[in-house]
Amino acid sequence: MDRLSTVANGLTSAQVVGAKPNHVPRRSSRSLSAIVRANVFTLFNLVIGVLWALVLIFGEWQDSLFGLVIVANVLIGIIQELRAKRTLDKLAVINEAPVRVRRDGEERLVQPRQVVLGDLILLGPGDRLLVDGEVIESDGLEVDESLLTGEADPVHKQPGDEVLSGSFAVAGAGAFVATRVGTDAYAVKLAEEASKFHLAHSELREGVANFIKYITWLVIPIGALLIYSQLKHSADFGTAITGAVAGIVTMIPEGLVLMTSIAFAVGVVRLGRRKCLVQELPAIEGLARVDVLCLDKTGTLTAGGMDLDQVLPLRDGHPVEDALAALAHLDHSPNATAQAIRARYQNARDGWTAGETVPFSSARKWSGAHFGERGAWVLGAPDVLLDGGDAYERAAELATTGARVLVLGRARTLPAPQAAEARTEPDRTPIEADRTGVEADGAEIEADGAGVEADGAGIEAVALVTLKQRVRPDAQETLRYFAKQGVTVKVISGDNPTAVSAIATGLEIPDAHRSIDARDLPYDDEAKLGELLDSHTVFGRVSPRQKRQFVTALQARGHTVAMTGDGVNDVLALKDADLGIAMGAGSPATKAVAQVVLLDDKFATLPHVVGEGRRVLANIERVSNLFLTKTFYAIVLSLVVGVAGVMFPFAPRHSTLTNALTIGIPALFLALAPTFERSKPGFVPRVLRFAVPAGVLCAAAVLLSFWAAHSGTSTLVEDQTSAVITLFLTTWWVLVLIARPLNWWRIALVASMAAAFAIGLTIPFVRHFFALEPGDLSNDLTAVGISIVAAVMISVAVKVAGTLRT
Repeated sequence: MDRLSTVANGLTSAQVVGAKPNHVPRRSSRSLSAIVRANVFTLFNLVIGVLWALVLIFGEWQDSLFGLVIVANVLIGIIQELRAKRTLDKLAVINEAPVRVRRDGEERLVQPRQVVLGDLILLGPGDRLLVDGEVIESDGLEVDESLLTGEADPVHKQPGDEVLSGSFAVAGAGAFVATRVGTDAYAVKLAEEASKFHLAHSELREGVANFIKYITWLVIPIGALLIYSQLKHSADFGTAITGAVAGIVTMIPEGLVLMTSIAFAVGVVRLGRRKCLVQELPAIEGLARVDVLCLDKTGTLTAGGMDLDQVLPLRDGHPVEDALAALAHLDHSPNATAQAIRARYQNARDGWTAGETVPFSSARKWSGAHFGERGAWVLGAPDVLLDGGDAYERAAELATTGARVLVLGRARTLPAPQAAEARTEPDRTPIEADRTGVEADGAEIEADGAGVEADGAGIEAVALVTLKQRVRPDAQETLRYFAKQGVTVKVISGDNPTAVSAIATGLEIPDAHRSIDARDLPYDDEAKLGELLDSHTVFGRVSPRQKRQFVTALQARGHTVAMTGDGVNDVLALKDADLGIAMGAGSPATKAVAQVVLLDDKFATLPHVVGEGRRVLANIERVSNLFLTKTFYAIVLSLVVGVAGVMFPFAPRHSTLTNALTIGIPALFLALAPTFERSKPGFVPRVLRFAVPAGVLCAAAVLLSFWAAHSGTSTLVEDQTSAVITLFLTTWWVLVLIARPLNWWRIALVASMAAAFAIGLTIPFVRHFFALEPGDLSNDLTAVGISIVAAVMISVAVKVAGTLRT
């Protein structure tokens, strides 16, 4: 007894001091050392570092400017990621739901990292289990372990049972002692093994990684060929080295990874200013691809709380208000419905002491308790507890106003939770239940027009209770935005379909009047389910398991699905959606599995979230076209020069100048520009269809210009200047094509780059620094003419490639 008493009172303050804390790496950001390693220790940086050293040793220092660009890339990348890390860490602290523990015999709220081994942790509906433990108290406690086991059915927990981190409470209340914390906890080990917990899929991230991988394999043999060719056919060793370095450095898209990191980091910071926590960086990409947004009505279209409106007695002589007050005060962690009733009935009545209780759960859609001589009482959804009759019809009529309607019923004995749940099982429709009855655990539910019989307990409808839901003032404008952006909205809710339809119709959601009762949907035919989901907008009486099926069926039809939610009934769907978005006031379990959390609980933040995702992805595709065009023209130049055994057409300082004006500086602006395009799958093929023909044509123009000049009497520097003019004009035209549609600032951007190059050709100091001598007018005019022809051919090639886009 002494031990039990000690456990029930929790740890003492002295015991907490020396206990092992619950230290777990944050999911939303990586450490400072990891950021530095990721930006500094890369294969490309190693290659460029070696080339930089070679030029400094054997060439002129002006040709080593490309090394300073790499230093700048590393510093900018680290600074931007650190900035994003600070934003994420601050928001993550705000997002961390405090944990209820009992210490020194008193209930306290502590931060998750302050939980220690041996703590007594208290649980209520929606609470997430952060650590592993052993249950010592259970009042109808039910735990959902589906994120760990894949089994969707809640598990009833009794004292002595084990509970695992990564699960969450869905009904009842209880307490457990923490037996494994920090990195010893089950969910943390799963995360380390990348089992059930993983980063959001990122086609962009994988595409860039594939580009880098394949280019790396190309750079090694082509670079070796180029070095051999230059050394063999050049009398000057220094010229040979700088020529080889010019080709190899140009092949490397060193700024592509930087621009991708900057775009993600800036997106995180921008969203952070709007109190939006991005828990997985690639989730920003998912925002851009969304074409179906599934909204849970409660907490999303409507505000989190409700107000008790009417209590309508159906029969005289029953203590309706006393029963309501007693039921509302049963749960130590009341849901929104119980809170609304408590606001009017602030204290439970004397003499209403509960014995057996059944806590509310989203699967059952009712709760109840037995109050001794006062009998058994239940409160829940009329279409779950009633089978027709006047009360059912009246409840349906009230639901058409958009109110949430509950029925208060009295029974001879408290119905078994399993028997009532059987009525909402997906493999049987309500029509079948009315005709044949439902058998569950040996108990038969029969419809008699007056109520439901479960385990011999006849439920008599005593009163109807209506609650007013608060529609968010910003909901209608936000929904209009999604309609304009081509994002289809689906409203799915556990509430009565008529009530959901009324609210959706008031918000002017298309086809909202055609609601469907989810219990009538096919569950063994995903194709048919997908068709119904495509053709309808509003769905009511959707179970947690069905929400997950909805997401899967929509994904099977090629949709990119985002799911919003705030309750434990949304957790499974949020986890399986392409993008899970949780409301800040939602349950800890919901916020734990979502990739994006709206901390300020504002539905109006969603357009900014989607817009930011589209900006990031569309702009990264733009700058990828720029960088990879450079890579492909460098590959072609290096191959041709290496095989033919001729001199490389320009020096490293020339490529530094042209790359800065046509790629580096413009890319920085384009990567951060606003855009409203919805991204489509196929990032890698689209970039290759643009960059390969553009790069090949640029290389052909440069080689033709250089060889035309080299065949005359001009000097090597003049010949290289002609090649540089051609290189700049062709890549500048590629920039013009990529910057489309041209607005005032994009026109100013491309014009300023052209002006900067022209000024550089006219200022003696700049000309000397970059080894440019535009002295042979014939060669320079030939270079301009070749560039114009190449620009026309590039435009045609890009247009043809554009017709192949899906």
